[in-house]
Amino acid sequence: MPRKPKDADYRRLLEFRTGLRRFLHWSEEAAEAAGMTPSQHQLLLAIRGHRDPRGPTIGEASEYLVSRHHSVVELVDRAESAGLVTRNADDADHRVVRLALTSKGAERLEGLGALTLEELSRVGPRMRELWRGLEERPA
Repeated sequence: MPRKPKDADYRRLLEFRTGLRRFLHWSEEAAEAAGMTPSQHQLLLAIRGHRDPRGPTIGEASEYLVSRHHSVVELVDRAESAGLVTRNADDADHRVVRLALTSKGAERLEGLGALTLEELSRVGPRMRELWRGLEERPA
C-alpha cells in the first residue's frame, strides 16, 4: 500500500513537475530557435540515440515519441521535406524502412544537444535532489 503523501511531498512534487515543465518549455524554444519544431527535434534525437546503427524504423520511432504510427509517418514526411532525415531500405529486408539523419539534421541536433547538456547541467542538481526526496520512504 503506498504511503499517504505529506505536505513536504506535495511541495516536492510541485517543484519537480514545475522543473520538468520549465525544461520542456526551454527545449521547445531552443528547437524553434534552431529552425525546427519540437517534434522534429525529438525525432532527430530518436534517430541519433537509437542503438541499432542501421537506424530506427518508423515503428521504433513511434515508440520513442509515444505517438501513433501514422502521426510519425507525417512527421517524417515533414522532416524529410525540410532536409533533416532520409528513409532508407533495410539491407536485409527491403520491406523495412529505416530512418537516418542528413548532414543538416545531424548538425542541428549536435547544436541542440550541446545546449541541452548545458541546460541539464544547470538544472540537474536540483532535479536530482527533488527526485531523491520523492524516493525516500520513512520506515
